[in-house]
Amino acid sequence: MSENTENQIVETDILIIGGGPAGLAAAIHFSDLIRQHNEAVQMGSLAGEKLTLNVMLLEKAHAIGNHTLSGAVINPVSLRQLLPGVADKDMPFESPVLNDEIRFFTQDKSFRLPFQPPYMSNRGNYISCLGRVVCWLAGIAEKKGAQIFTGFSGCELIFENGKVVGVRTGASGIDKQGTPLPNYQPPTDVRAKITILAEGTRGYLAKALIKQLGLSKNHNPQIYSLGVKEVWKVPEGTFPAGQVIHTLGYPLGFNQFGGGFIYGLGNDLVAVGLAVGLDYSDPTFDIHHALQIYKKHPFILRILKDGKIARYGAKTIPEGGFFAMPQFYHDNVMLIGDSAGFTAMPSLKGVHLAIQSGMLAAKTAFDAIKKNNTSSDQLSIYEEHFKKSPAYQELYAVRNFRQSFKTNLFLGMLQFGAQISTGGRGLSFSGRLSAEADYRHCRPIKELKGRGFLERNKDRLLFDNKITLDKEADLFYSGTRHNEEQPSHIVVPSADLCQECIEKYNAPCQRFCPSKVFEIITNSKTGKKELILHPSNCLHCKTCDIKDPFENAIWQPPYGGDGPRYENM
Repeated sequence: MSENTENQIVETDILIIGGGPAGLAAAIHFSDLIRQHNEAVQMGSLAGEKLTLNVMLLEKAHAIGNHTLSGAVINPVSLRQLLPGVADKDMPFESPVLNDEIRFFTQDKSFRLPFQPPYMSNRGNYISCLGRVVCWLAGIAEKKGAQIFTGFSGCELIFENGKVVGVRTGASGIDKQGTPLPNYQPPTDVRAKITILAEGTRGYLAKALIKQLGLSKNHNPQIYSLGVKEVWKVPEGTFPAGQVIHTLGYPLGFNQFGGGFIYGLGNDLVAVGLAVGLDYSDPTFDIHHALQIYKKHPFILRILKDGKIARYGAKTIPEGGFFAMPQFYHDNVMLIGDSAGFTAMPSLKGVHLAIQSGMLAAKTAFDAIKKNNTSSDQLSIYEEHFKKSPAYQELYAVRNFRQSFKTNLFLGMLQFGAQISTGGRGLSFSGRLSAEADYRHCRPIKELKGRGFLERNKDRLLFDNKITLDKEADLFYSGTRHNEEQPSHIVVPSADLCQECIEKYNAPCQRFCPSKVFEIITNSKTGKKELILHPSNCLHCKTCDIKDPFENAIWQPPYGGDGPRYENM
């Protein structure tokens, strides 16, 4: 790290980057451990001195919950462990799951499966708006003494002698060329004994840390799904709170991993969405457009036809499973939640695992600071705690699930069946199925020969902006906003690679982005197709950073406070 005397320097004991369920669970549990230690010392049951330790959490959103989007079905087991004195009825859930079913869609029909596939039951779970849950957790964390600061983007890890010693936040008040404006504010260097990265999926700092320290060496690459979701207000009695429906099939192809969901929230709100694996090969596939087609299916249309859209959002989901999890500790630093891949497949549940990871990291950090030893060797106890935890059991049991579906749905189901009968091993002689990064899966446009998603569905892609909305119309309901004077936080480093991508793949960025950040225009003078960026549209899903076939689109944190402002999501 180069010294920068302009930057303000702030010091703390524990620094947490990210105000989602993982980061807030870490803040709460660490604060509880401090209190329990001090109470034991005061009562004389523990030798030593009372501890005064500071816990600081930085969240890049304008407010806690603004950037929090979830499928909204939560297993409450970890919340009960985190907050043992709080009953389920006092947690901010919308409704218990009262009815849970899986349907298979053809183009105009649906069939209810007569059974629940293993690991996919939601019995005992709750439908929730995760944004409300994290706001509630943030209030608890602050009451327990944690300091929470919103509107601060972590933009750079601070290293000294090869070890993380904190995080540098982004500067603000600079123009598109990086020149300071009259309202310029320099970065802040937040230095800490231990830094915990809880940035969510494809965390910017976590990505840099994993690459720089080789924390994913000999691991499978992380792979992802993209989920897009709309929340609708429907007439009373249209769709009951507590109803959970997951769907397979239409409008997705047989060689695509993913499916749809319909959840009954409170106050006559219904969440409708699709989650699709980003390892698809068709460069013309557009998940936002697929969602609009999905809503015209007769089963969905019956629910939405007299309703009105309320919110829209998008989020990527780490799906690589156990074998794609990086080493989640090093000197002075730990990874938790989605940043470390704590998502279980096939249940597609991550909130309870994120909370467990935050608690395990908090315990590890507390013991390390008491010993005045925050080295990698000491923090490796985090992995030992993990291997003894229910999170490990849950993730290890389905360790090969997602890799099984890299060819098509039928072979994936065969592999999954074999895994159930072999304790997760499946048909692999090594016990570990391989995976390939999502960006490697695009096929050249000329190989599609008219069979791509756009060609197959051109007659269905007519937006009435009532039931079906184009990206610009949907974007309004995300509440996203960015200061347009700042440098673009979406960076395309190579113009030559961009041109090659346009020619070879017909610029899949214009379709995989769910918010029209990428637009292709034809230059009236040269006749060439060119890329225009609209970073102010960004939903921070980071699909571009994951799926671009040349890895030529890079997502960076914009000004703190910018981005979507999700409500009731």
